[in-house]
Amino acid sequence: MSPLVRSQPHFEARDLHSTQWGRLCPNETPEGPNCGLIKNLALCVEITKGIDEKEVEKILFSSGVKEVKRGELGARVYLNGNLMGLHESPKIFVAKIRNLRKKGKIPNEINVRYNEIENEVVVNCDSGRARRPLIILNNGRNSITPEILEKVKSGELSWSDMVKQGLIEYMDAEEEEDIYIAINEKEIKEGHTHMEVDPMTILGVVAGMIPYPEHNSSSRNTIGSAMIKQSLGLNGSNFRIRPDTTTYLLHYPQAPIVQTYQMRYAHALDRPAGQNFVVAVLSQSGYNMEDAIILNKSSIERGLGRTTVFATYETERKRYMGGQKDRFEIPPPETRGVRPQAAYKNLDENGIISPEIAVGSDSILVGKTSPSRFLEEASELLAPQKRIESSLRVKHGAKGVVDRVILTLSSDNSMLVRIRLREERTPELGDKFASRHGQKGVVGLLMPQEDMPFDEFGIVPDLIINPHSVPSRMTVGHILEALGGKKSAMTCKFTDATIFSGEKEEEIRKELKEYGFRPDGKEVFYNGKTGERYEVDIFMGVIYYEKLYHMVADKMHARARGPVQILTRQPTEGRAREGGLRFGEMERDCLIGHGAALVIKDRLLDNSDLVVEYVCNKCGHIAMMDKNGVLRCSLCGDSTEIYPVETSYAFKLLIDELQSMCIVPKLQLEDII
Repeated sequence: MSPLVRSQPHFEARDLHSTQWGRLCPNETPEGPNCGLIKNLALCVEITKGIDEKEVEKILFSSGVKEVKRGELGARVYLNGNLMGLHESPKIFVAKIRNLRKKGKIPNEINVRYNEIENEVVVNCDSGRARRPLIILNNGRNSITPEILEKVKSGELSWSDMVKQGLIEYMDAEEEEDIYIAINEKEIKEGHTHMEVDPMTILGVVAGMIPYPEHNSSSRNTIGSAMIKQSLGLNGSNFRIRPDTTTYLLHYPQAPIVQTYQMRYAHALDRPAGQNFVVAVLSQSGYNMEDAIILNKSSIERGLGRTTVFATYETERKRYMGGQKDRFEIPPPETRGVRPQAAYKNLDENGIISPEIAVGSDSILVGKTSPSRFLEEASELLAPQKRIESSLRVKHGAKGVVDRVILTLSSDNSMLVRIRLREERTPELGDKFASRHGQKGVVGLLMPQEDMPFDEFGIVPDLIINPHSVPSRMTVGHILEALGGKKSAMTCKFTDATIFSGEKEEEIRKELKEYGFRPDGKEVFYNGKTGERYEVDIFMGVIYYEKLYHMVADKMHARARGPVQILTRQPTEGRAREGGLRFGEMERDCLIGHGAALVIKDRLLDNSDLVVEYVCNKCGHIAMMDKNGVLRCSLCGDSTEIYPVETSYAFKLLIDELQSMCIVPKLQLEDII
């Protein structure tokens, strides 16, 4: 090796990743613009709280650090980035600090590293550092012996005790550069200083719930992590009294029969969010093309995927200046904005609805009137001001049954009414389901059980997914979970699918064979409609599926006419505001390609912001109607050559905006031949 090459610093692949390995979850991050920006901590990571620097300075100077003086040599010692002094024997100094930390004589949060290339010692004791635990090796031997493990199992030793006794120590990214870590006991070689607590700690809490994630494409684990957060389950045992704005409750949540070790610490088995589905993989009648899924209608009627949505509405009886205040009442007929009396039929004499009454879109929950503010009726200053109708209504498009009515006081000591609605929902066309491997899909068909395919035992699947969804996504873990679920259903034992240490595929196949099944999970299937046997065998297993909160009942929207924006007079945007459906540039391009000019005019003009403006043919400006009802150009005063022109209000607005900037646009009119 040439001297030039030898002088280069020796970097290993682990140096590039040591700042994140075991500290940040490699999979749990959002898709889209925030991908990689929003990160999640891995399991077992702790964030330092920080130690007083003056205490650490005393430890450093008592361990041989000297102040910087001219002519003195030694390794520079830095504390939290500040130069403290020099030390003649940096390796001995670093070993001494680490030894004191192991014995518990100095605070555990101190981390130290010697950089030979720069000849400097870096000591950190500040807050905000992500540190992870590692098992200390003594001369290549695991310091946690079987005797110690027995004490841990019996409860004699806790995790904190092992840290205090120097069996486990926390490393920050800086100090981890100096150590050599073995993955497990089998891989311990000469030179190893530490060992991983368990390789599964590389993942975060959510990614750790994915079974067999090491067999999946990385992007699918990322999607699977996002789906787990959107799944419906039992969010808390006190859901009946919680006044959350919106809560989803899965009626019959089940613990997965294919589990991971991390789940017990995330309490995912105590608060499950999904159900175990019998899943068959085949193309069936075209209703499960792409990512669509077919559900067994009879399974749904038996309670599969059934949910209840709780929504809370609230209104306050506010007080205003001058002693005026809101009132809870059935608005009298003289109130401004009052609706027909039939709209208030569900309210009692206090203007508040009662429990267990079914309500629909825009139904009134609380009758309320407010005082007229800001002297809105200027023409009747001396007359008594009319009150304004300001009742609490159900959101547009929502419905349900009144579940609870709560009367309480707000922080301003005003009366507050909270009303919670509930709506029971069964899976319908368009509802979203997903497995823990990012295999998401919407319901394409609810098939009666008598039409569903069945195996030789008469077992009918709950769910049919398309076989094309697996090869391109490379979710082998999805298939392994199906095999493991099938094995668990037969043996009545949970399958361990923890990353790197779960039950092996060979073991699952062997057990399936012992129970009389084919080891590859395929079975003979029969067509439910014709009774004929399929020419090929069909793969079937048990997979844990989650119902997600993206339900078609919350998104379905249509509009003919409705409110428009004040400024542009175009339809409002969004389902909540009864908005129109956006006809964008790409849709417009399609109609141009088809030559459907009148359809473009219908969508972008007639059904949007059509307005008839009167234009002066002499000067090209927009004419206005004078006090005598005569159309007259306000610029040239002509009233003889005024012609109606159909245009969009947005164009008229543009002209007005240009005129406000002292730009005078003129319209030239021509006769249509």
